[in-house]
Amino acid sequence: MILINFSIVAAIHLSNIQESLQSLLKWIQDFGSASAAIFIGTYLLLTVLLIPGSVLTLGAGVVFGAIWGSLYAFIGATLGATAAFLIGRYFARDWISKKIEGNAKFKAIDETVAKEGLKIVFLTRLSPAFPFVLLNYAFSVTDVSLRDYVLGCTGMIPGTILYVYIGSLAGSLATIDASAPSAQSAQLALRSVGLIATVAVTLYLTRIARKALASEDD
Repeated sequence: MILINFSIVAAIHLSNIQESLQSLLKWIQDFGSASAAIFIGTYLLLTVLLIPGSVLTLGAGVVFGAIWGSLYAFIGATLGATAAFLIGRYFARDWISKKIEGNAKFKAIDETVAKEGLKIVFLTRLSPAFPFVLLNYAFSVTDVSLRDYVLGCTGMIPGTILYVYIGSLAGSLATIDASAPSAQSAQLALRSVGLIATVAVTLYLTRIARKALASEDD
């Protein structure tokens, strides 16, 4: 019963967020030539605040069209991801480092992941199985370099283009919906590609973790 009530509350909350984002997109649309900069800034802020950007990405297709919408959504998502990463690293990394100082195995894994950071970030960005807004902060407490992290964000490009294109077909902000059939088709296509990326990153992480632990034991 508690689970059912929680699900209902969560559904209402998500619905309210979606309606608010649609209203926000309509407001952004009225700014004319400044709308692109405002959209990017809004995407950045919402990403830092852990608010999923699927509706914004779909909306970019309606407001700016498939090509420019893809560019603006990708820039906004990348800037937001970078800002969240830096916030997490500045406020949390030192604390985490102190906690793992005495754990040689965890430290070895962390250092090994850092060496392969670009591949890992890219694969996780390509896969929808890894939540975008949470992953930004998760990576911030690893030893992945800022350069590898930002370059790895290019893994978001296929999903961004697909979502923006679906949004551009909607034609109206009132009709965009992350749970609509067209968006679900996009999610299905992403999952097909993402499944491969998910398996790849899981196997890859397992392999490098075993190597790190083996070298530590030696």
